Amino acid sequence: MSTVTEILEAVKRLPDAQKSEFLERLAEIDFDDAWDRQIEADAQAGRLDRFIDEAIREHRAGRSRPFP
Repeated sequence: MSTVTEILEAVKRLPDAQKSEFLERLAEIDFDDAWDRQIEADAQAGRLDRFIDEAIREHRAGRSRPFP
């Protein structure tokens, strides 16, 4: 059983008041920060290079338009 599954099962067993508290505290976590760190790591590792290259090729081929 994975840690995530264990957490979900534990949350299911909480009394309603504690479930509410759990959800409130979960909402306080800044998951966008984790997303930003992952994008930065992917960019530094070169995992986004093919998308950049494709965008440049498309632009040079005249298949781009100004951003509104």
